[in-house]
Amino acid sequence: MNATATQLADRRDGAAPALSAAPGIKMAARDVRVHYGEKEALHGVSIDIPENEVLALIGPSGCGKSTFLRCLNRMNDTIEGARVSGTITLDGEDIYDRRLDVVQLRARVGMVFQKPNPFPKSIFDNIAYGPRIHGMASSRDELEAIVQRSLEGAGLWKEVKDRLNEPGTGLSGGQQQRLCIARAIAVSPEVILMDEPCSALDPIATAIIEELIDELRRDYTIVIVTHNMQQAARVSQKTAFFHLGDLVEHTATEEIFTNPKDERTQGYITGRFG
Repeated sequence: MNATATQLADRRDGAAPALSAAPGIKMAARDVRVHYGEKEALHGVSIDIPENEVLALIGPSGCGKSTFLRCLNRMNDTIEGARVSGTITLDGEDIYDRRLDVVQLRARVGMVFQKPNPFPKSIFDNIAYGPRIHGMASSRDELEAIVQRSLEGAGLWKEVKDRLNEPGTGLSGGQQQRLCIARAIAVSPEVILMDEPCSALDPIATAIIEELIDELRRDYTIVIVTHNMQQAARVSQKTAFFHLGDLVEHTATEEIFTNPKDERTQGYITGRFG
């Protein structure tokens, strides 16, 4: 465990009791603050993340939305000098409790990054990697079934079923991103985090991913960071607006775009800044 992870774990020696999981709430954050060295990047964020919905995090660059996203599966553990305080729960369980297995947490809360990052392996082995290390398949047949189910879930099976032994890096950008989504869902997560998943894709590939997100929320809770407000409006049920490390406003997507309560939200949505 690196020094940063040790700091985060030690914080939980006398951990406060976990919050009760409210009905319909998959994850909950209370007074979450993140420091990078002396700089406070998040200022006491509190938010509920509903089950089987898409929550979009919007705001100008550097506002804290990706920092908050990384808190949800403890990716900030890997950043030297990062300190996280406050409470984040998954089904009522404190994810920063020192007794919690971070590897298992990241299986439950998967992540899809901004730039497609398939492993330098075959399409099959990209998907099979997670189930193998988590011991999810006891036979080749079971593993093949997981691979097929994951690729079907990511809308990619028909395009690659005859190419499973070819490198994942040989796919188009949009296909690579769907491969990464398939890789994330192969370990049966409960939550999928997406950090600007379409920013490197063309409009056609973006439309495919957006349609896929809408299908995936039937089975998963999704949190997506996006700079594209039209995308947030299309894919999410709830939207949270961040500005300079503060969570300014969080409500139903339609309401935040048609009737924002805060002047900063209004200014960002209308393009006056951002």
